[in-house]
Amino acid sequence: MTEEYDISASNLKPPTSKSVIIVVGPTAVGKTALAIELARWLGTEIISADSRQCFRELNIGVARPSEEELAAVRHHFIASHSILDEVNAAVFEAYALQTVKAIFRQHDNAVMVGGTGLYVKAFCEGMDEIPAVKPGIRAEIIAGYETHGLTWLQEQVLAHDPIFYASGEVQNPQRLMRALEVVLSTGRSIRTYQSGQKQPRPFAVHKIGLDLPRAELYDRINRRVDLMMESGLLQEVSDIFQHMSYTIRNGTRPNALQTVGYSELLDFLEGKCSLGEAVDKIKINTRHYAKRQLTWFRRDPSITWYHPADTAAIKKWLVTRLTCV
Repeated sequence: MTEEYDISASNLKPPTSKSVIIVVGPTAVGKTALAIELARWLGTEIISADSRQCFRELNIGVARPSEEELAAVRHHFIASHSILDEVNAAVFEAYALQTVKAIFRQHDNAVMVGGTGLYVKAFCEGMDEIPAVKPGIRAEIIAGYETHGLTWLQEQVLAHDPIFYASGEVQNPQRLMRALEVVLSTGRSIRTYQSGQKQPRPFAVHKIGLDLPRAELYDRINRRVDLMMESGLLQEVSDIFQHMSYTIRNGTRPNALQTVGYSELLDFLEGKCSLGEAVDKIKINTRHYAKRQLTWFRRDPSITWYHPADTAAIKKWLVTRLTCV
């Protein structure tokens, strides 16, 4: 290696324990590029902590790593599931813990990257067990949300689970739908299943956050959406629409399709808006999503923040944590 902070250099002591380096931040900030650079520098593998890149049917709209990027470093939790599969934070926790255990058989470190804060939290701290949702309830909630919108969803959660409504992410439809399906299935607030007790992990965790000035980040988001459209996002969504036309048209879109970039173009294909309106909504909703991601990660004091171009400083910071003092 030629990097200034080569962790294999003879003058540095070996890691004191197994470690997972987690790269987080808002969409379009440059997490994938940094994760690949770090994984190659460390000689290890990557676990994606993205709740949408795991679906085989979704590619362009979720900014899945390119074939070249996937070939550069072995990735896990990429195109590993179908949009018809039940994938949630608990599923990810089990998957990621099993995967990192396997990685540690060959490497001292692993890299995790993604913007799904709940998945990162589940991996680091564990998830409380919540009873299974009764069949049909999720589909009814999704159909209600698609028909009546966010205000209806908020009203339903306020009526059925005021405990969650008082402290939960009431602007996040996924969190609202999850809270509603739990209370309708069990008769108890989702908060009663959340003990807040962190589960110990047999490895160290080092979190790196990436951020950019807001105007620069939003410009990146807008340009990324335009590039996605040029790369065939509409055709990708159209293929999904044709393949799953009965399910989608009957108001039961799989949860995976409640995703920015897909839900807006499905609305266009169903004649609910023009293509231009759909693209504008994708940009607006992606910017809102990035803001929610930053709000989530900013609450975590264990994250050390950098500009995505500060790779030398990031490596230097990691060396101090991956080696003995």
